[in-house]
Amino acid sequence: MNIRFMPRFHIREAKENDIDIVFEMVKKLAKYEKLLDTFEATKEQYIRYGWGKESIFKILIAELNNLVESKVVGIALFYYTFSTFTGRPTLWLEDIFVLEEYRGKGIGTDILKQLAQTALEKGCGRMEWTVLDWNKPSWDFYINLGAKPMSDWTTFRLTVPEIQKLAET
Repeated sequence: MNIRFMPRFHIREAKENDIDIVFEMVKKLAKYEKLLDTFEATKEQYIRYGWGKESIFKILIAELNNLVESKVVGIALFYYTFSTFTGRPTLWLEDIFVLEEYRGKGIGTDILKQLAQTALEKGCGRMEWTVLDWNKPSWDFYINLGAKPMSDWTTFRLTVPEIQKLAET
């Protein structure tokens, strides 16, 4: 008989005192996505927009709990937008990340299940996120869950210099 050990983990909402591990996980995500050179966020910004008066996002943490260790192994940062066509909120998943050595153990799926429950509780008509074109493992994972890529939409972006220029015109 082949017995496989499955670590115990739970998912909880991050608190402000989780900032160090959240920040560490976000940096690991940036490295995985080959975007570490563009990473400029600060812990202070995360605290301000995650837990301060101007709070606009939430973070879920997947935490491994067993007799040997307690360790954060995954995170998801999300917030809400509004769909003019459905007339309902959309849960926007900005980022989800599970440490490589813990992938394939159901952690990412459970994080998404928790987000789906949250979306239903908030009356959301959609859950949406973007995936880098080269990230085939993530594409396969999401498609397997029933998500559909929206090939008829392209994301556009303005960064601070373009935003300033537009605001001044």
